[in-house]
Amino acid sequence: MRLVSLAMYVSPPPPVAEATAALWAYLAQRLRAAGIGVPDVLDDTVRYDEAWTHPALFFAQTCGYPYVKQLRGKVRLVATPAYGHAGCEGALKRSFVIVRKDAPIGQIADLRGSRAAINEPDSNSGVNLFRALIAPYAEGRPFFRSVITTGGHRMSIAAVALNEADVASIDCVTYGNILRFEPQRLDDVRVIAETPNGPGLPFITHIDTSPDEVSVLREALRDAMDDPALKSVRDLLSLKGVEFLEDADYESLADLERQAVALGYPAIA
Repeated sequence: MRLVSLAMYVSPPPPVAEATAALWAYLAQRLRAAGIGVPDVLDDTVRYDEAWTHPALFFAQTCGYPYVKQLRGKVRLVATPAYGHAGCEGALKRSFVIVRKDAPIGQIADLRGSRAAINEPDSNSGVNLFRALIAPYAEGRPFFRSVITTGGHRMSIAAVALNEADVASIDCVTYGNILRFEPQRLDDVRVIAETPNGPGLPFITHIDTSPDEVSVLREALRDAMDDPALKSVRDLLSLKGVEFLEDADYESLADLERQAVALGYPAIA
């Protein structure tokens, strides 16, 4: 059976996870009607990033930075969702730089010597966009006193709120979902800056998925964005539509990395 995993934005449960499952149920129905065999439900046994290179992959969502760095030639771009949260502009998205609400920090320069939290080393929103913002201030030297890896944006927010870190860069979709469904998690933090933006998290399929199947999948996604029966699902996910970006569109994320390296700041440090 082919693998389908949509594990990038499934919190906070239940609303977001349930809406994601409903979106897949709609897509699965459309795909089966076209003669494409797919599972009824999303896989929750395979780690989100393991799904990206799984030999049975049919449909998943990845992060743009791992796509540029690791997945080109192994997967095919299907579509990029456009979200309605603050910080999202069509298929583009940025991150919000947060600090504790009572911290004496008013601008990026004030963060020198502070403690940073990142979600994952290969994250676009938590690392690549953040690095692009910090690089001009770093002047070719380490900028932070220490850096911890939390394992996720929600954990990075908690680390800042609990004074385990001073700053983190939070993906605007995650931030928007938490603001909407779990606002108390943001009670002790505030936003001091926004990162540059770039193309958001694309839906992908295996590189060997046939062009005909990709076409059906794209058509199903288009319909999912317009079907009145799915309006409540789209609203819960803050989905405004899908855009069909090319591989070249994601090169801007690699450009941000190259610019940071040119400024002598190759890693969050």
